[in-house]
Amino acid sequence: MMRKGMELSKGFQIEKPHVFVPWDTPETQFMDGFEGLHLRLVKHGYFTTHCTSLQGLSHELGFHFSPQENGRLVELEFFSSSYSNLDESYQGFQRHLEATFGQPTTTMPGSEGYLSHTWTLSGVEIRHYVQEHFGPAEYVRIRKTAERIQ
Repeated sequence: MMRKGMELSKGFQIEKPHVFVPWDTPETQFMDGFEGLHLRLVKHGYFTTHCTSLQGLSHELGFHFSPQENGRLVELEFFSSSYSNLDESYQGFQRHLEATFGQPTTTMPGSEGYLSHTWTLSGVEIRHYVQEHFGPAEYVRIRKTAERIQ
């Protein structure tokens, strides 16, 4: 069951700093609109920050903007500051995802010995999986789906 107060169809709530990031945020206004977030521009269309979300998990968060969506926010990418222990990171993200969003909609065998989990919620899809990328790499992504946000 999704935690009270998480309106994921409208955007994402960051706990520390306390900032709500709406999906319709244009990239051109992103750097100015979120006081308290120390944003790093990685490349055009992609920013990162360190924050706390998902019920107390400290992590890095990437913000992806799409030219096909008029430069608006379409995907969030969660990753650890350090991947010294993939199993520990995978288990930690999975615990926090389930605490925040409940049990996954689907779970299937994945690669590298890890399960792949997907949550299908109103207006968004959440995926957590591991795949080969110069060695095993963990991915946690929340993507706005084609369903129109009200």
